Amino acid sequence: MVRLGLFFSDRPAANVLDSGRNSPLPQHPTIGVSVNFNLRTILLALSLTSVAGRATADDSPVDFENDIQPILTRFGCNSGPCHGKARGQGGFQLSLLGFDSDQDFNSIVKEGRGRRVFAAIPDESLLLAKPTGGAAHGGGVRFSGTSSQADLFRRWIVQGMPRRIPDAPTLVGITVKPDSAVMVADATQQLQVTAQYSDGSERDVTSLASFQSSEAPLAAVSDEGLIRAGNIPGEAAVMGRFRSHIAVCNVLIPRPSLVPDAAYEALPRNNFIDGHVWDKLKRLQILPSELCDDATFIRRATTDIIGRMPTAEEVDEFLAETSPDRRSRLVDRLLENPEYADFWANKWVDLLRPNPYRVGIKAVFNYDHWIRQSFHDRKPWDHFVRELVTARGSTFRNGAVTLFRDRREPEEITTLVSQLFVGVRLDCARCHHHPFEVWGQEDFFSFAAYFAEVGRKGTGLSPPISGSEEFFFAGRKGVVRHPVTGEEMKPAPLFGEAPPTEGMEDIRESLATWLTSPDNHLFSQVMANRVWMDLMTRGLVEPVDDFRATNPASNAALLEALGNHFRDAEYSIPELIRVIANSHVYQLSSIPNETNEIDGRGHSRHYRHRHRAEVLLDSLSQLTEIPQRFAAMPPDTSSRQIWTHRTGSLFLDTFGRPDPNQDPPCERTGESTVVQSLHLMNSEEIYGMVTNDKGFVRSFAGQDLSAEETARVLYRRVFSRDPDSAELQLITERLNAEGAERRQVIEDFMWAMLNSAEFVIQN
Repeated sequence: MVRLGLFFSDRPAANVLDSGRNSPLPQHPTIGVSVNFNLRTILLALSLTSVAGRATADDSPVDFENDIQPILTRFGCNSGPCHGKARGQGGFQLSLLGFDSDQDFNSIVKEGRGRRVFAAIPDESLLLAKPTGGAAHGGGVRFSGTSSQADLFRRWIVQGMPRRIPDAPTLVGITVKPDSAVMVADATQQLQVTAQYSDGSERDVTSLASFQSSEAPLAAVSDEGLIRAGNIPGEAAVMGRFRSHIAVCNVLIPRPSLVPDAAYEALPRNNFIDGHVWDKLKRLQILPSELCDDATFIRRATTDIIGRMPTAEEVDEFLAETSPDRRSRLVDRLLENPEYADFWANKWVDLLRPNPYRVGIKAVFNYDHWIRQSFHDRKPWDHFVRELVTARGSTFRNGAVTLFRDRREPEEITTLVSQLFVGVRLDCARCHHHPFEVWGQEDFFSFAAYFAEVGRKGTGLSPPISGSEEFFFAGRKGVVRHPVTGEEMKPAPLFGEAPPTEGMEDIRESLATWLTSPDNHLFSQVMANRVWMDLMTRGLVEPVDDFRATNPASNAALLEALGNHFRDAEYSIPELIRVIANSHVYQLSSIPNETNEIDGRGHSRHYRHRHRAEVLLDSLSQLTEIPQRFAAMPPDTSSRQIWTHRTGSLFLDTFGRPDPNQDPPCERTGESTVVQSLHLMNSEEIYGMVTNDKGFVRSFAGQDLSAEETARVLYRRVFSRDPDSAELQLITERLNAEGAERRQVIEDFMWAMLNSAEFVIQN
């Protein structure tokens, strides 16, 4: 018998097949429902003995959240490129990765007067016909009509498309097995994902899970969860995702050639850093490079700690030292140098300082001064962060409040604070559940509620001038509401416990206490990771402010130890720099050996990188003895001291300083470009610095020195080392050539040296 439901629907004007193949009739005057009727529907209906006969023998209830949504996620239907993007696809919109079950249910069952599902003939439902190829589909065939996924869709439609079945359990978590694996090249490993539910039941959801590898060249993973190891030694994290939950399998691929244990036991251990790195290299069967020479070390340490290349006099003094602790003593001297503060403050103004044309010149100048003075005062990092997130007062008197002048809404401050100080990128969670993490909208807006009561008094912003003074204080009004439910959100940290905000004069104090608490491991680890990246080229977590389970540290034990050391040293940045620079690992050569040629994250050698723009420009001024002049800055100002990136400098722009119109935080890239090479070769400014009559070359050319001594002074000045035999022979031949003009030869050599990779790249 054919059910009446073939022709009568309790959904208004339900379109049985699709709008191009049906002719809706007027609403029935008696029963109050619309009737859809065409010949094809009759023929299909009469061919059925019963609707139930279309289902399989398994008639167990199908739940939308537990059974249907995972299929949509597994096959990419609700992904960003498909129906999960901001405005959907083809008029059909789903929440990104299924974070909003109510929205998805309404889109499928109710939207468009129910045109996407047809209980009478499930296979004619657009929901099933599109992904199985029964109807034209821009996304192509996602699964076959005889698959288990198609069967679940049929059963759910036949059962009346319930939003939730009675007593349906809730997903509470997932596990992936194995959770770690050591694999050889080209080996395979199948992952199994198991879901745990609120009623204590478990279910194998491997076929419905999605998978992603953090390092596909090392360990690629198929859509079915099959890992295949590559030929590159290293470590990768393979994520299994089911609905809003994730689990990770850590995969290690060591070198096939074994290294004797005695080789690792013999390695030097200057401090705890070395032991953690050697342990990791032992697992990978990689040996570290040799120790770098003294000339390389002074150049590396000086550019890393105070942001310029060492002078010839500093090189002479250091290379003449014979004490065994000369390297650690050099690190101590550099950390006491006032240039340390300006260089490291310059890194943080990139991350904090806004556009003066938006916020106001005086406000940004004061903000820059507050940041720099904090580094000159060697302010502990926890004090710095507390003062910033609880800043009150006038933009003309307390530069720290400029943060709140620029980021005027709680949601805007939230993303910056969470990213910089706990390494959590909450941007995604503002609109939907984070696709690779545990954070959702409730987490985002509860965190944002800490900034809801920030009060302000003044005329506000009026770009491009915004010159007025503005005051910020702890107010008593202001709420943050959930964008979907409208619920007023109460302040809450991302994890752990924070002091209650009830009765607090400024609820931001609760946030500051939670942020800087010794129990907040991310606070210390994120800063330790950032300093490690500044000194070691690559962070233990990359990007440095993206801490999550699916982006694990390359050496988790070392990251934990660094964070603990930073915390125990009362959040002293100079002490953190000192312990890293004194490690044997920091002092390794950049020249690889046969075991570590392709190591990119184990820190088995020093990773070469291009010097920061300010390091190069200040070093050019130092080498040529021609100072730079910057608008709105006093004479003899270094580029590290510029208070805004709007100060013009073609050199700094070419070598990657942030766009002044870009919103902070601004992370720089260390890439070398053709434009940079062309600028060094063709810049009239650089040529003028080398050939200037008031510069170094003219005075040096007038000194009565032998060709060998000339070469030695020039190489120590530019490269912080002595010339090798081939270099010495070349400069000697040019200087002693018949008719050679001494000044011209020195100018040519200096220009060539400044254009070399050795000048631009740190070894």
